[in-house]
Amino acid sequence: MGNNIKIVFATGNSHKLQEVNEIAQGSGIEFILPPDNFNPIENGQTFEDNSFIKAKEAAKVSGSISLADDSGLCVEALDGAPGIHSARYDTTPQRRIDKLLKNLAHTDNRKAKFICAMTLTDKDGNVLHQEIGECHGQIATEQYGTNGFGYDPIFIVDGYDITMAQMSEELKNKISHRAKALSKMIRFIQQNL
Repeated sequence: MGNNIKIVFATGNSHKLQEVNEIAQGSGIEFILPPDNFNPIENGQTFEDNSFIKAKEAAKVSGSISLADDSGLCVEALDGAPGIHSARYDTTPQRRIDKLLKNLAHTDNRKAKFICAMTLTDKDGNVLHQEIGECHGQIATEQYGTNGFGYDPIFIVDGYDITMAQMSEELKNKISHRAKALSKMIRFIQQNL
């Protein structure tokens, strides 16, 4: 194994790239953004499908080993919604949060979990490995905190009394769904690439 393995991380979101590189710190792996023409059609039925679609597309446009994640929030009282549509649940992050809180106004069941599915492909887009990470918690009744993105301000992780958006990056990067999936993926990469 050389000094640093570089792997394309299939996202256009630099915040997400920064997060995965913070989680991967000291692992000997560095994640980089795909080329500008990266534009996958996420039409899978599951988180695993979508993460594979993204990784395959990133491998195609970059010609290198690629990792993708697809994640979302699954709320028990809403039959797992917003689920794979988490990022498209409404038009802006704030509207997505408002819609979710409104849809939960009539129930006491606030159980939810963040799921993250990761797929690693070779440079030709063939699956090398897949992992899943889950982070269980509850949906708060109102928003707290300004860190993080997406649904973080209304997600209270089991065992904590603060939302994900109130956590330090350091803490979040230890307990999040993405951290769990990525830690397992990093072990696989270290042992096999």
